[in-house]
Amino acid sequence: MASGPIFKKVSSDEASPESVASESGSDEKSRPHNNFLRHNGSDSSAGSSGGDTFEYSGWVYHLGVNKIGHEYCHFRFLTIRGKYLEMYKRDPHENRGIKPIRRGVIGHTLMVEELGRRRANHGDIYVLGFYSRLDEEKKGEIACATAGDARKWMEAFDHAKQMVEYEISRASNLRNKLNMEDGLNLEGHRPRVRHYARGLKKLIRIGQGPETLLSKASRLDGNNVNRYFDSDGNGDVVEAHEWRCVRTINGVRIFEDAASSKTGKGIVVKAVGVVDASADTVFEVVLSPDRHRRYEWDTLTGDLELVDSINGHYDVLYGTFDPRYLTWWQSKRDFVFSRQWFRGQDGTYTILQFPSVHKKKPPRPGYKRTKINPSSWEISNLKTPSSLNTAKCLVTQTLEINPKGWFKWRNKHCQEFEKTVPYALLCQVSGLKEYVGANPEITSELSTTIVQSKSDLSESNSEFEDAEATFEEFYDATDSSSEDEDSDNEIEVNQDKKIKLRNISWAIASLTLKRASDSSVLDRDVPPINLDSDQFHGTMKRAKDESDKNCWSSPDGSGFMIRGKAYLKDSMKVKGGEPLLKLIAVDWFKVEDCGTKVALHPKSLVQSAAGKKLPFIFVVNLEVPSKPNYSLVLYYAADRPVNKTSLLGKFIDGNDMFRDSRFKLIPSIVEGYWMVKRAVGTKACLLGKAVTCNYLRQDNFLEMDVDIGSSSVARGVISLVLGYITSIVVDLAIVIEAKEEAELPEYILGTVRLNRIQLDSAVALDDVRGPIKATHVT
Repeated sequence: MASGPIFKKVSSDEASPESVASESGSDEKSRPHNNFLRHNGSDSSAGSSGGDTFEYSGWVYHLGVNKIGHEYCHFRFLTIRGKYLEMYKRDPHENRGIKPIRRGVIGHTLMVEELGRRRANHGDIYVLGFYSRLDEEKKGEIACATAGDARKWMEAFDHAKQMVEYEISRASNLRNKLNMEDGLNLEGHRPRVRHYARGLKKLIRIGQGPETLLSKASRLDGNNVNRYFDSDGNGDVVEAHEWRCVRTINGVRIFEDAASSKTGKGIVVKAVGVVDASADTVFEVVLSPDRHRRYEWDTLTGDLELVDSINGHYDVLYGTFDPRYLTWWQSKRDFVFSRQWFRGQDGTYTILQFPSVHKKKPPRPGYKRTKINPSSWEISNLKTPSSLNTAKCLVTQTLEINPKGWFKWRNKHCQEFEKTVPYALLCQVSGLKEYVGANPEITSELSTTIVQSKSDLSESNSEFEDAEATFEEFYDATDSSSEDEDSDNEIEVNQDKKIKLRNISWAIASLTLKRASDSSVLDRDVPPINLDSDQFHGTMKRAKDESDKNCWSSPDGSGFMIRGKAYLKDSMKVKGGEPLLKLIAVDWFKVEDCGTKVALHPKSLVQSAAGKKLPFIFVVNLEVPSKPNYSLVLYYAADRPVNKTSLLGKFIDGNDMFRDSRFKLIPSIVEGYWMVKRAVGTKACLLGKAVTCNYLRQDNFLEMDVDIGSSSVARGVISLVLGYITSIVVDLAIVIEAKEEAELPEYILGTVRLNRIQLDSAVALDDVRGPIKATHVT
């Protein structure tokens, strides 16, 4: 089984602030830099009893705008104890009796989004944005100084969120207590007025408290939390590349894509190495433009200057290099390139780099403008034994190069290739590996994690339990939905004893989703109806053959990897089979704002006479942000009624919280530009934890509206995809995630292949003449 986060007991030394940030100024010059976890409770499983109490606490930034319009960035000490959350001006563990300036119960209507990196006080911080699912005008922000701290905070909030879900499933009075109508406006100055809030719902995993901005460049968090362990570490899609190792340089393997070498066009190559640091640490080293640091490992892009920051996940840089180190040319070279980065639900960081132009950096006298090869970085944690207090990650740099020089170097070891820009890029992984190995302080300066017994925190829980009736949900606190709901949280207390904490969402499943092992998903007592997709027609045509364009088809599930029968024991995944539901039609609409509740439209296939006769229709509406906006609507039908006791039946009739935690989308770019493949990835995504999803359950259908534009990361990826949409073939599979042994093995719910879509072929929903065609169903 996949192991969860491991928190090891370390020193409890904790720096305290040299000065307390005022509510009105931005003169914070230093801050405490230790974040820690305290464990309070027995050895019983939190998932089964809910009796364990954890305290996560540390320093964060509270960002906002005060009443007179001035931006502020205050140090605040955040504490999560069980399902309760508090924010202080000072560390309550060092200042006994201090009262919180905000406190509340973590609820289920707050949405959290990773807003990426932002410049503040001459340093970079990683920002989390919050808003109410019921009222998006209620919003606020906190920030951490490193990506690793941000990730760990999100794991802490995920634990608290799952505890809330568990208690909601057991006690209806808690649902009433967490009233979803009241909210807290995080915007603006809050002097001495106590505001409370309502809500935490879904979160993009991000992390834990900050380090000092002035010393952040040299104080990187190397704490490794290895969250996933699958049989196929490359993703949930059967790999189409034919990677072949052609050389090993300084412990770094160099691969080429044998499939791309046969096309005669650009060759896709990659350098792969293991670095003795966490993915968080390596990500920050790669992303940092700090000259002194890059000089130690980067022979090509050491001199970098930030030109423009488009958003928290996208920037433009300018760089120079002396070609004497690479070629015989005499003139100096300069270049401009853009970077786009994001972190997947499995904790893998992806950085995409493209050659670019910018008006602030026109051609420079004395320099010859050159183009840096398009490239990508993928940085993922590796599983290490819990007995070793070390972190390791796999670093992969992929780029496209001209085949002429590559073949000479590969076959004849031609030294001329070693003086080129592509070779310098391939050597970056080797330089990075040696740099981290030569600077152990990079990985040794970890955020402090403390595991303490109940007696150490005896004063805390009773206060919270006694005050529970007066607590309201904490809105501008944070909560995070874990992407790894199937992993165990393992906390090492000593060498001989480990406390296994079963994921609380599993407890919810075991409490509410028991099913007979021999039950069928569809009712076998009812004869099936004939589902011929030729009987149904949407606005997008069905493919006639593989060469057809601007069309859809429904492949089998053999190209996707899903959880096998013994996944909870061996973490093995198997190839999917035939989809359970049949894709009967696809609509491609363009809409003014957002196209929600498509199934209720009088011209929808669902409202047609034939559609109303189907036992069940699952409508997946992917809302694509663009100008104009688009809606890709997929209609999946069952030929029999769905068994209400099955996992699918409980997904259909369950609550939104359960649906968000179970619906997975597996993407695969079958054909297309390799950079788009890297951006989209191949890992399954729990959509409800990455973007906002709304559900409509009526009559014989369930509609799921997926707002891709609700996440800045998703918007960035989809904008890249739309730029190449006419030349790519995309496969999608949908799966209801299985978390209990009785629910395994998983099955493919439905698939779709989108073949070279034309954006201008989208039809306005209101312009559809008459009902979307559907013939009689027998």
